Amino acid sequence: MEDPRLIDALRAQGIRDQRVLAAMTALSRADFVEKDVRTHAWRDEPLPIGESQTISQPYVVALMTQALALEPGERVLEVGTGSGYQTAVLLSLGADVYTVELRPMLAERARRRLTQTFPQNLHTRVGDGWLGWPEAAPFDAIIVTAAPEEIPQALLAQLRRGGRLVAPVGPPDAPQQLVRAVRQGDDSLATEALLSVRFVPMTRGTARSG
Repeated sequence: MEDPRLIDALRAQGIRDQRVLAAMTALSRADFVEKDVRTHAWRDEPLPIGESQTISQPYVVALMTQALALEPGERVLEVGTGSGYQTAVLLSLGADVYTVELRPMLAERARRRLTQTFPQNLHTRVGDGWLGWPEAAPFDAIIVTAAPEEIPQALLAQLRRGGRLVAPVGPPDAPQQLVRAVRQGDDSLATEALLSVRFVPMTRGTARSG
């Protein structure tokens, strides 16, 4: 169970989706970070997870998840498994999650953590997140946890009509925006900026914040 101080902080910052709050309450962020920082896990701040990567600020995890507006059983592509914390939130909401991570050590560590609690609906892959997971497409939702300068076209092509994509977008040395894009019936995209953010850059393959 999560420290109630963290959940209170999320509510205070405007997270209103009760299913997202319940999912994050049922998890413990401390289970997804290194031992030397576990006493800080309840704080609303990013923390290191190794290989120069971080677990995202809980508010950003909650906001991105809330923006996906998931229904149980929907198929979700996550680009950047990282610690597995965001993956666990998605699984807690009943999603069928396909998650891709470039770094084998992070991918295997997250897979071991996640399969203990979520033996079903979890599909993991070590690979290039820019390519997505085409054989599992189309996806109802796609979440990207590192910042490309533009949303990769391969990911947009794997989003079904009516599907939602949430990603930080922008160069590493300039302001980035957390963007929500919805594929319309005519295949156009309706986009909106949700928040100014700072994520690690999305390289060929996926570096990770979250």
